[in-house]
Amino acid sequence: MVQASNVTRAAISAFTRVMLAVDDSDATIRAAEYARALFGDRAKIRIVTVAQNPRTLFRLGATTQGYLAAAREEIVGDARAVLGKIEAMFPGTEVESGLVDLSVHNGNTVDALLDAASHWRPDLIVMGARHHHGLLRWIEGTVSEPAARRADCSLLVVPETSRVPTNTPPERIAFAVDGSACSLFALRTGLQISTPETRLRAIYVVDRAVHLTDSAPNDQLERAFLDEGCTTLEHAARICADQGRYAETAMIETHETRDDVPHTIMRDFARWHGDLLVLGTHGRRGLARWFLGSVAARTVRLADTPVLLVRHREHLHQSGHNGTHAE
Repeated sequence: MVQASNVTRAAISAFTRVMLAVDDSDATIRAAEYARALFGDRAKIRIVTVAQNPRTLFRLGATTQGYLAAAREEIVGDARAVLGKIEAMFPGTEVESGLVDLSVHNGNTVDALLDAASHWRPDLIVMGARHHHGLLRWIEGTVSEPAARRADCSLLVVPETSRVPTNTPPERIAFAVDGSACSLFALRTGLQISTPETRLRAIYVVDRAVHLTDSAPNDQLERAFLDEGCTTLEHAARICADQGRYAETAMIETHETRDDVPHTIMRDFARWHGDLLVLGTHGRRGLARWFLGSVAARTVRLADTPVLLVRHREHLHQSGHNGTHAE
């Protein structure tokens, strides 16, 4: 088992400022464990939680002003307790903490987290994901998905029901690449949180289902996808080799009907027994062009292991001149 202390120090160049978004859930504990294993003594860490506005949790007609004040005090107290609990998971590590009180600040949880991130400028946001609902349901798909679309930095999502341990670094990392500069940047970034002993795998998905609605003959499209896939995987292998690493590569295909890229990625990833899946979130270039933000978000929903969504900030800034974020 690879120990946290053996993680390559090169990770410092990838993620030096890590923001951990937390609430009072088992998903948060898994996310905090993973953040500690990867970055506990190698990055500046800030823990942030959001205290909900009681006015949005209870019907105003059923409450008095005094009851709302008491509810707010309890919610803020619980949020502070969460911060203390997570801080205690990082003994010997200097961490910052922040609490956003939605009774004072306008907006919702996603807005609050992204606003906190915009001020602190993390390289990475880490959050848990869970599939059930509850009063504090913000660290689940309803937050991680819009955060992935709108954040100015990379996002690491750790599912509550992860099938792999979250208290140790990954031993098997898979990279889904699509020929875009962003997906190859994600590969380079993911390599920096691996060790020489980490097993690496790069995959390229040929989306056969998309051919059904395309005007070009299927065989020509098939050949074009295969050619791009071969070129992309060769490039990925060279990137690893240039860093003295070996990565196995594979070209995989969706079924022609009733299938999509996220399910194809996850089938291959599960068969390979991967620990961490790395995706680029702005891969609009290349023939396939399947690696859009929506594909990454759907893949996260399917994942039963941590998923690292790598955001290329240079690309983000170039695409942000019109005031919008690429997906």
